[in-house]
Amino acid sequence: MSPASVDLDQGGPARPVAARGRVARVLIHLSMLGLSQVGVTVAAFVTQILLARSLPQAAFGTMTAALAVVSLTAPLAVFGVSELWLQRFGQEGERAYRWVGPSLRLVLIACVLIVAGMLAWAVAELRDPAEGGVRALLACVVVAQAALALVASVQQLRGAYGGLSALQAAPHLGRVLVVLAVWLFGLSVLSAAAGYAVVAVLTVVACAVVMRPFVRGEMPLEGHPRTAGAEPPGPAVPVTAVARAATPFVLGNVFYLLGIYLGTVAVAELRGPEAAAVLSVPMSVLTAVYLVPRVAFQQYFLAKLHRWSQTDRDAILMAYRYGGTGMLALGAVIAVLVVLCGLPGLPFLLGAEYRESATVLAVLALAIPFRFAGAAVASLLTSGGLLRRKVVYQGVGALVFVVALAVATPFWGIMGAAAATVVAEIVLCALFWIAVRRRVVGDADLPSWHDLRLRLTRGTPRAS
Repeated sequence: MSPASVDLDQGGPARPVAARGRVARVLIHLSMLGLSQVGVTVAAFVTQILLARSLPQAAFGTMTAALAVVSLTAPLAVFGVSELWLQRFGQEGERAYRWVGPSLRLVLIACVLIVAGMLAWAVAELRDPAEGGVRALLACVVVAQAALALVASVQQLRGAYGGLSALQAAPHLGRVLVVLAVWLFGLSVLSAAAGYAVVAVLTVVACAVVMRPFVRGEMPLEGHPRTAGAEPPGPAVPVTAVARAATPFVLGNVFYLLGIYLGTVAVAELRGPEAAAVLSVPMSVLTAVYLVPRVAFQQYFLAKLHRWSQTDRDAILMAYRYGGTGMLALGAVIAVLVVLCGLPGLPFLLGAEYRESATVLAVLALAIPFRFAGAAVASLLTSGGLLRRKVVYQGVGALVFVVALAVATPFWGIMGAAAATVVAEIVLCALFWIAVRRRVVGDADLPSWHDLRLRLTRGTPRAS
């Protein structure tokens, strides 16, 4: 049994001391990921503050709008391969190595096409050399984000949460150094974009080094111990088969990121770069807060949920009952803290011209509990053989967001975009919760708190 999965995995005879030790290791792993995300959050917010303080508001809006487009296209570059690896290795163990080579070829093709599209977008802005140059330089960031997504899955499959934490934090710390230089020396927005490009190139090199044993098929997998005489992986899967299997994942990622970045892009087009700058600040806070459910359910539990969906029905039921309600409550608490800190904090940190950002953040905070709860229950659709249904719901949520954005933004500007974000999150959370209740849980008897406590402290399943 994997040490990292003792919180829900079934065990045999009660061994309270050993179980407590394994639970402690689980908490250590989660703490490492959590601290990494705290560092990422702080670094991302520091870069926002320094860029907003260092650049004219229009230049800051240009930079954030270009980064929003980069973030929207990054899922197309990785093409869902990172999630596909978690699924296939969770279900097949070492036999899934036959997916790795074709998957990397698919990612390479996608990256080339996306970077070419970004460069064409930059050429289209030749009337403003600064804006065109920013777009061209930030094309490198697309490849870096794809590489980070791949290496994050590799580290999860290894159970190497310390390495995962370090790799996630390093690029953000590099960006902090870049914006510090911009702030101290009064550099231009083009210099900031060039610094981001250098950090991106270094990130790709580091990710390639870390992934080398995995690409060679030599990396041990958490939860799948190597045994003598094990079946060979088999022939490589065709790239077309990889593309078909990964398509639901890439669509899900695109729909997810539409809710994060499309509002900023739309406001930039309809109201100008200054308005985009005002919206990008609270959206960056929201993006940082959303890292909490992503750490828990994308970076820690998802690979385990794929395994439990095959072998441990009780684990899935416990994840539904206590994951969903627990994340809803946690999201409500964090939303209150965000409002209380953001209303006085943003104008103080960024200046009077960003006072409206604090009010926008108060509206956006209403979406936080629904995003937290939705992430928890959506992970059960991903691991429960209902991925395509989950993607359909994400598409519905994205459609609701686009329609609400199209209606509200022309009339109410930034506040309309914020309200559209909240409405879409409520609709998506409701769709996920209803689907999991009907299609994953059904009429099953949900475990009690006593059952969960027994699993955590003694490693024993609940009584049948």
